[in-house]
Amino acid sequence: MTLSAGSKLFSALFIAAAAFGAAPQAVAAAPVAAPLVTGLPDFTDLIDKVGPAVVDIRTTERLKPGERAPTEDELLDLLRRYHGAQEPRGRRTPQPPQPPSQEDEVQRGVGSGFLMSADGYVLTNAHVVDGADEVLVTLTDRREFKAKVLGSDKRSDVALLKLDAQQLPSLTIGDSGKIRVGEWVIAIGSPFNLNNTVTAGIISAKSRDTGDYLPLIQSDVAVNPGNSGGPLINMRGEVIGINSQIATLSGGYNGISFAVPIDEVMRVAEQLKKTGKVTRGRLGVEIDELTREVAEVLGLDKARGVEVVRVEAGGPADKDGIKVGDIILKFNGQEIDRSGDLPRLVGGTAVGSKAVVTVWRQGQQKNITVNIVTLDDDKAARKPGPKKPGPDQRSNALGLHVSDLNEAQRKELQIDAGVLVDASEALAARAGLRPGDLILQLNNTEVKDAKQFNALVARLDAKKNAVLLVRRDETTQYVVIHPKS
Repeated sequence: MTLSAGSKLFSALFIAAAAFGAAPQAVAAAPVAAPLVTGLPDFTDLIDKVGPAVVDIRTTERLKPGERAPTEDELLDLLRRYHGAQEPRGRRTPQPPQPPSQEDEVQRGVGSGFLMSADGYVLTNAHVVDGADEVLVTLTDRREFKAKVLGSDKRSDVALLKLDAQQLPSLTIGDSGKIRVGEWVIAIGSPFNLNNTVTAGIISAKSRDTGDYLPLIQSDVAVNPGNSGGPLINMRGEVIGINSQIATLSGGYNGISFAVPIDEVMRVAEQLKKTGKVTRGRLGVEIDELTREVAEVLGLDKARGVEVVRVEAGGPADKDGIKVGDIILKFNGQEIDRSGDLPRLVGGTAVGSKAVVTVWRQGQQKNITVNIVTLDDDKAARKPGPKKPGPDQRSNALGLHVSDLNEAQRKELQIDAGVLVDASEALAARAGLRPGDLILQLNNTEVKDAKQFNALVARLDAKKNAVLLVRRDETTQYVVIHPKS
């Protein structure tokens, strides 16, 4: 057998390599990564364990003389707007409403709930039992109880009921602080009056801000009217939330549902159990998100914390030295990343206790100790009207005509310094400033009077952004003025 020239060359190279001890190596195939997810979960054992502790809730309302039961169309409208509303059981020929007698009762709605303990404590949504004269709770074994509403809290949408019974099935309370986006969860409830319906999905997001005291859990578990108040349960059989809301245009499931985290639920339930109501701490400020541009000009390393846009007169923040324009960075040592963080931290602080608020003020960090109390809303101070600029007045480099406030105006507005905008042109007008606004601060410097303000403006770098702290009506916020392009 003869070798071709190519074969001879390959053989020579092979022999030479072997002579130097370098045997030929096969090219190793890239390792195949093991799949992170295999198969789908089997919920059957889980449902057998937790299902008996989920209850059906029906409410009735006693009509007063002259009132009437809602029509079918009205019930359908309620169904679109509220989770706990009852769905009519079929179409019928409309009948004119008849005025009821004093004893007439109508069913208001159907919702869900679950037993948190064997001695008959039931958790549900506040909107499920709101306005009800009678609440009936039905277990999966068809036992029915008349429930006592111990209390409800509209802010968190949590209500606590009590059944006169013992040795009932109950659910294990989980830790909503440990949930992970993507983990499997199930919901059990009574959508459209279909008792003990189970749906499954995953956690889509954590801490969705839809209200001051509701950092909601978002999931894609199918939730419909009647699911309200039912539990959101993880794969360990623990309750991690109460199903409360859906994002929908039609009133039905649209792929996004929300649950109140169980940690918040239990804090509320503890107070409802003791006193029948929830008392929250109050700092006495209104806040807004801090933008990256404002943070940069004020000297912060990044957009963190929240800006104080209003301080309630006579409130704890006012008495203890928090000012409009302060950037609140921490509350009792906990970082404030979003505007929803602060109300929840303050709300969870005991009334009468002291808290340390860390603020950023005029380029420096400062700790302020504040007494936490519950306050009533105060009337906002009135604001003086702008003056018409005189013929000899020229706008400054920002396009602003400003004037001083007299002592009576400052006292009425409860401010120590600032200037009044009489006219706004050019850059200032483009940024949204208008006559009647009050300017309290330029960048990190407090504005004392018109002369000082115009001098500060004259020293600005024309190529850099300027930030004004502006009060308008009851709200104060930072306004960025961009340089000429």
